Amino acid sequence: MKGSPAEKKSALEALQATIARIEGHKSRKRAVLPFGVKEIDMRLPGGGLALGALHEVAGGGNDALNATAAALFTAGIAARTKGKVLWIVTRQDIFAPALDQAGLAARRVIHVEASSDNDALACFEEGLRHGGLGSVVAEVGRLTMTASRRLQIAAEGTGTIGLAVRRWRRQTEAADFGQPTASTTRWRVSVLPSAPLPVPGVERPRWMLELLRARSGECADFEVEGCDANGRIESCGVAVSAALADGAHQEEAGQRRA
Repeated sequence: MKGSPAEKKSALEALQATIARIEGHKSRKRAVLPFGVKEIDMRLPGGGLALGALHEVAGGGNDALNATAAALFTAGIAARTKGKVLWIVTRQDIFAPALDQAGLAARRVIHVEASSDNDALACFEEGLRHGGLGSVVAEVGRLTMTASRRLQIAAEGTGTIGLAVRRWRRQTEAADFGQPTASTTRWRVSVLPSAPLPVPGVERPRWMLELLRARSGECADFEVEGCDANGRIESCGVAVSAALADGAHQEEAGQRRA
């Protein structure tokens, strides 16, 4: 691109404004929910997960361990929103005490069981359009561009964050996760071995957190410790894609938490 730096900046801003109009972004600045982990927040536009938007989360495999990690990561996000949380499932395998350990108290959760993905998506959209919820979580398999666009529009209209936990009955169905959707971010959570303890016991879980898509942001991989009782994750000091953790600012306690 030829021209002075000022001309280049003006042209770039005009292009960004055009893209925003095409994608349906609102002119006002969108509120965000930071993780509080510098390595992650710096990769997300605005410094956190956009509220009033749809986000996707999937496990790194079709097994129970990775599915649980994805659910707990999602629960930690929902726990840090304000208000009731609508959690929609198509299988009766949600374990409320585990959600509580991730910071999402049972008294805040409204559980809905749907008989199919279509019913779950319908409840998902209605929950987002309600406007009185802190967040809406739905466990779904197939998510088309049309369905995700409806959810994104519903979330934008009320400012409620939508979290789609992608789960499949069979591993062959997981290929749908690679199809384009209107989601603002897409995450994949995989289980890693916990750090060894000096005495027998169970250490805080560790996850490989992959940011596969971030609209107007950057993709990256991170090693993190799983959600604590306040729904906060903690960096293990490794940002696989960019080695950003070495200069991470730490809080007074010596740990950077979200």
